[in-house]
Formats: sequence, C-alpha cells, structure tokens
Amino acid sequence: MVGKKWFVALVVALGLALSAPQAMAKQDILFGGASITGVYYQVALQISNMMNKHMGGEYNYIGRPTGGSVFNINALDRGAFDFAVAQSDRNFQGYNGTADWEGKPVTGLRSVFSMHPETVMLVTRKDTGITTVESLKGKRVNIGNPGSGQRGNAEDVLRMYGLDFNTDFRAEALQQHEASRALVDRNIDAFFYTVGNPSAAIEEPAQSVDLDMVPLNSDAVKAFVAEHPFYITTSIPAGTYRGIDRDIETYAVTATVVTNDSVSEQVVYDMVKTVFDNLDELRASHAAFRNLNPEEMLQGLSAPLHPGAEKYYKEKGWM
Repeated sequence: MVGKKWFVALVVALGLALSAPQAMAKQDILFGGASITGVYYQVALQISNMMNKHMGGEYNYIGRPTGGSVFNINALDRGAFDFAVAQSDRNFQGYNGTADWEGKPVTGLRSVFSMHPETVMLVTRKDTGITTVESLKGKRVNIGNPGSGQRGNAEDVLRMYGLDFNTDFRAEALQQHEASRALVDRNIDAFFYTVGNPSAAIEEPAQSVDLDMVPLNSDAVKAFVAEHPFYITTSIPAGTYRGIDRDIETYAVTATVVTNDSVSEQVVYDMVKTVFDNLDELRASHAAFRNLNPEEMLQGLSAPLHPGAEKYYKEKGWM
C-alpha cells in the first residue's frame, strides 16, 4: 500500500513538474523607445508596464532605450524588436524606401496607433546670441545621433534655411541626454530635438540655465509641411518651459507605435486592446499623454495598419 501511494505521489509530482514550465511560460516582448530622457522611451516603458500589469500572465514586456526612429525601424525589420516608437515621417520613408532606406524599403513595417505630436525644436541658451537658424553659423550645435528621427529633422531644417552642418558650424552627434547636459555645461550652444511636450530633456536644463527657443516658421518650412502630409504646423505654448514666455511656432510629426508583419495578430490585438481599454491609465502616466484620444490615435499612420490592430478597431466600430 505504501508503495502504491509512493508511486501515485511520484506520478503526480512528475506531472506537475512537466506541466509547470508550460503553464508559467511567458512570451517576451521587446519594445524599443529612444533616449532615456525622451518621451519615446516613456511610450515604450509605460505601455510595457500596462501590459505587464494587465496581461502579465501571458507576456513579459520590456521597454528599451534606443538610438531613435531609424534604429527602431531597422531593428523591427531584423526581428530584434516586437514593437517600437518611430516618427510618422520616418515610417513613411522606411516603408516607401526613401531617405535612409533609399532603394531598400522596409515592406514589413506596420502601424499600430499614433501617440502624441512631436514638435521639432531648436533650443539654445539666452547668452549665446542665437535668435534665428541663420545665427547658428560658427556655433557648436547638436543635430542628433545617427539613427535618430531628430537627426533627419535637423538636417531638413538646415537645408530649408540654407545651412550646411559640415561647414557652417561645429556639428555634434550626441544622444539627447548628453546634449542636454552639454548645453548646461556650455560645451554646445544649441541643440535640435524632436519630442513631445513637456520633455524632461528641456525641463531639466531650464532649471540650471536660462533657455530660449528659435521659431521654425519660415516660408520654406510652411511649404515643406504643405508638401508632406505626415507633418503639421503647430506651436509650443508660452510657459511650457521655464523662462520661455512666448509661443514658439514650429512644425511637428506624430509619434507612432509600429511593429512588423511577422508579429502575430494575437500579440498586436492584445496590446492594442489593453491600451485602449485602459486609456485613462496611459493618459495619467505622463504629461505628454494627457490629451490622447482614440480618433486622433488612428490618424497620421504612414505605414499600413497591422491586422491585429485593424481587428480591434473594427470591433469598436472605428473603421
């Protein structure tokens, strides 16, 4: 009898041991953001936190800092990430094989939803004498690290204003957290940055030095926006940042959550459903997200929609 009980107990124990790994298995999901001081990283981090809170039994989401939009699109193409955040202009270029992807379109790139508008900014200190884009000549300016969306935006602005970063000033290629510190330490005189507002990368240096912003509102900028449907003209309201007490006219792209067509419909559907079913939670997680609404989050998608996202939007009657 004892032997039989021992045998039954052994069988049960073996069954539990064999079934436990399967029951506990979670799918790792990597979500690429951008610089740790930027809002893109907050998108990846906060959505990852939401997914782990609401669907932690099935998924293990990991939000990662990265080099930015170009890096993220290329990482998705390689299968290194499952989701990432990228600028709407970079998604358009990647999918259509232009700019950094000239002749090599990322045909597997898929849109999931839009987030917040990302304004293109030129930030300086008030003691530099920089009041226009043209006055960057002879200065030290961060144009963004290679692989970032802000680098492409900076190059566009300079081209519109007739400046060459190779000859007209000393160009730096710092990640944004490095650039913010360098501006405070007077190792650079200005930086370009494309980000949702408010951003810690500007709020923090504003506590140490007197900052200013240069409007990006020339006729060339307005014509550029009119030619590219993934851009909008906008302004940064006075008082958004300490010491900047006037509206700053500029233009913006849309931060977009993207994926690859190789990511399963179920994975994308689960993420989209969790985000929209708990949108108030996401709104409360960061100041840049407070005005998110479903209608706008389905706009500005410059790569085809992933079937998993499309399934949820049709269920909701949004498509």
